[in-house]
Amino acid sequence: MVGEGVLLECLKHPDVEQVLVINRKPGGVSHPKLREIVHVDFLNLAPLEQQLIGFNACFFCLGVSSVGMSKEEYAHITRDLTLNVAQLLAKLNPEMTFCYVTGAGTDSSEQGRVAWARVKGATENALLRLFKQAYMFRPAFMKATPGQKNVKSYYKFFNWLYPFGRALYPAGFCTLQEVGLAMIKAVSEGYPKQILEVKDIVKLAKYSR
Repeated sequence: MVGEGVLLECLKHPDVEQVLVINRKPGGVSHPKLREIVHVDFLNLAPLEQQLIGFNACFFCLGVSSVGMSKEEYAHITRDLTLNVAQLLAKLNPEMTFCYVTGAGTDSSEQGRVAWARVKGATENALLRLFKQAYMFRPAFMKATPGQKNVKSYYKFFNWLYPFGRALYPAGFCTLQEVGLAMIKAVSEGYPKQILEVKDIVKLAKYSR
């Protein structure tokens, strides 16, 4: 859902010249800016290396919930898979800006009691060491963009909460349009903080120099 929302913003934004999407299955989106590669194994991107050269940004939106998963399995998908992709991209495009979607509550200290937050924090810290310019996005509740296809059916029932949540607790609610715009602007204009909470995401999405 996050990836699709960010993609829609990229396709319509004038600062984005070309988008390469790597999916496990066809995404069903067609656009003159868009090129898609269907590739199942994100732990082995060696066959794609030559197609990944020449990009100045990566918007990494892949992620899973820790619910129902063992600590080891969650860490493997969240940390190991992400860093496998990131290390290859850093080698191929050393000046690349890497934008990573993590989540509110991520534990940068890697010492907290919540396992998923420690794993997310370790992943963030590794990415910040790996890239000269990297931004960690920590959204909470995200409202889907109208027209999105990849939205869980149960998620739609919570959309009615969004206006109330945004008004009463703005630090916990943003839109996927804001996430996408903030990522684009982080690359083109920068931001003074590398870890962006919801308030930073909303601020950067609106910012124009």
